[in-house]
Amino acid sequence: MQGLSSLRIIVSILPKGPSNVAVERMRQAHNKAYGSRKSWAYGSTYRRGICGASSFKSSGCQGGSWTKCGSNTFPSGSFPDCHSPLGVYDLHGNAAEHMKPALNEQQMASRGSLELGYTEMKGSWFIFDTYYAHEDWCRWRAPYWHGSRVMDAQSHHNYHLGFRCCKTIKKD
Repeated sequence: MQGLSSLRIIVSILPKGPSNVAVERMRQAHNKAYGSRKSWAYGSTYRRGICGASSFKSSGCQGGSWTKCGSNTFPSGSFPDCHSPLGVYDLHGNAAEHMKPALNEQQMASRGSLELGYTEMKGSWFIFDTYYAHEDWCRWRAPYWHGSRVMDAQSHHNYHLGFRCCKTIKKD
């Protein structure tokens, strides 16, 4: 029941508007559909110590500020066991990412869309082995914590955010 209460609180603090309701509904449906098949790039269970997630927050860091928080990340490639079956490294740990999932076909950049849509946070960051802040399995979709319109000047920014590039590979 606590999960439902938390969800109601999250929904109540979302910016109002039809697009944000669509984001939340899509997130709920997506997590329900994929939640029973959680996976990480390296396997089917979370494993501590194999990705760049064993660092710490700098003392005095309450979030947001690079000058107070630094990054405390690891050089790319520092964790040889943190890779997918396809040999893609560092998909967990170091920096969380802002991503732009399409809410409909009109928002798909691959189809030439100029309707940019909304961002959402994905992934784990450099302290997850000591502070598991939220779910981070590969297909998990976060609440609208740091969401905003793509290219919004007031978009969320933080010392623990980076980016990732993804491509769907079709099975033969």
